[in-house]
Amino acid sequence: MLLAMIPISLRIGFFILLSWSALAASASRKPNILVILSDDMGFSDIGCYGGEISTPHLDGLARDGLRFTQFYNTARCCPTRASLLTGLHPHQAGVGHMMEERPFVGYRGQLGRNAVTIAEALKGVGYRSYAVGKWHVTPGESAKALLSTNNWPLQRGFDRFYGTIHGAGSFWDPSSLVRDNRQITIANDPEYRPSSFYYTDAIAEQATRFIREHGRESNERPFFLYVAFTAAHWPIHARESDIVRQSGRYAVGYKGIHQARWEKQKRLGIVDSSWLPAPMAAEWNSVNNRPFEERCMEVYAAMVESMDQGIGRILGALKAGGQSDNTVVLYLQDNGGCAEGIGRGSQPSGSTSSTPMNAETPQYGSQPKQTRDGRSVRQGYGVMPGADDTYVAYGRAWAAVSNTPFREYKHWVHEGGISTPLIIRWPIGIRAKDRNGLISAPGQLPDILATCIDLAGAQYPLEYEGNRITPLEGTSLRPLLEGRRFRRVNPLVWEHEGNRAIRQGQWKLVTKGEKVSWELYNLSIDRTESHDLAGVHPDKVRTLTLEWEKWARRAKVLPGPWN
Repeated sequence: MLLAMIPISLRIGFFILLSWSALAASASRKPNILVILSDDMGFSDIGCYGGEISTPHLDGLARDGLRFTQFYNTARCCPTRASLLTGLHPHQAGVGHMMEERPFVGYRGQLGRNAVTIAEALKGVGYRSYAVGKWHVTPGESAKALLSTNNWPLQRGFDRFYGTIHGAGSFWDPSSLVRDNRQITIANDPEYRPSSFYYTDAIAEQATRFIREHGRESNERPFFLYVAFTAAHWPIHARESDIVRQSGRYAVGYKGIHQARWEKQKRLGIVDSSWLPAPMAAEWNSVNNRPFEERCMEVYAAMVESMDQGIGRILGALKAGGQSDNTVVLYLQDNGGCAEGIGRGSQPSGSTSSTPMNAETPQYGSQPKQTRDGRSVRQGYGVMPGADDTYVAYGRAWAAVSNTPFREYKHWVHEGGISTPLIIRWPIGIRAKDRNGLISAPGQLPDILATCIDLAGAQYPLEYEGNRITPLEGTSLRPLLEGRRFRRVNPLVWEHEGNRAIRQGQWKLVTKGEKVSWELYNLSIDRTESHDLAGVHPDKVRTLTLEWEKWARRAKVLPGPWN
């Protein structure tokens, strides 16, 4: 009644004032930070980077934020996680290869105490931190490895964790499943036991729970949430209801999908039409079991769609809790498409059944021998993937499609192995006129921690818990988010399994293996690495080789197992 007596012009002004006051209060708070990492996906898989796979929630992030067209990972899962979490090159953090320990400083097989994680770096400025999904920066493949928790998330700065310590396993019954510091199974978890367990859904559900929990218990504090999906890493597992939506989509074969993605990428502006796309890894006409090959990509696409649906639920939880506007959301991928032929051998296997597993018995290692109810796990060329008793990868030819338009795959440091989408949305921090924009400035994983501490107003420590900390390698991307000038001083540099590369400006020096000759490319006109200029510019090769070697000694790459 009283409101009705106030003139409408005053009422409008009053509500505008309230809105501006709320916005100002939100902007004055440190932003929440949500980092989403997917697994074994190529540069062109999601819709806003050229893919035909339905990813409306990721596309929405891109529409409301910024897409980076030249951002890089490390070409492999655990080195990427080590680098992203610590702001260092992976060898500096102790994870120069995988989780096995080697007698070299850069190859200890787990995070060193000379590094701090994002969670540890943000703790001093009031952040609570949560991690969900794949950890994979400490051993977790066996019962013995899981006895040591000293490098689990709660021991590395996180307040809560739900996920897997190991790097691969069944989506229907994952190995090394952990809640906080306690190993669990899908059958004995007291907090989450759906009628049908699927790991992608579980990751999304636990992330939304942590957001709601934070809103109830710690809403006055900012949070950092790290969500590491295992989609679309092998084995390719998906719900049949998600697979059926892909039916018939991939009957056109490798070249048809590749060409459609290339054309879409050109329309989106994320590639240069003058580049020469990398050739296909196989011809569709040579495939002797097309239904199987189609099914592989259908399941893979279903996995990506399911992940996108989960991301939508996470974003919905932010919105429901009033956290969306002041949350910086980053999405990226850990390496390029995977050409590994896991489970695609010529002879199908898995014809016997076993005794069902009880609720307390965990799965160990990457590949289960049986399902929890006792069925043997099947694999081999022609075994139609997707169900819980299958274990198959989508193969090299589809991986080449995933990496459109680039060369090579996971493991290698040519563009196909290291190029990742990076989407950043920050409603309060990114100007409306800049949204749905493309950022061409090159970047690399250590930039993520540098950006997080910049946004949070934190200081990168010289020491932490009595340990001297290796200086930060990354450069904050915040100027790019705010439309300001961005300057990078150091080159971008890589090494994995003897595959080496360095990028300085438009020049990239790269090689497959320690004993193979260097290749040189001008990425400004040839990012698909089609025209090797090493013979044309030998001085540039020598200069960049010396720069790479200097970095390799400093970053603990050398000495190493590959030289």
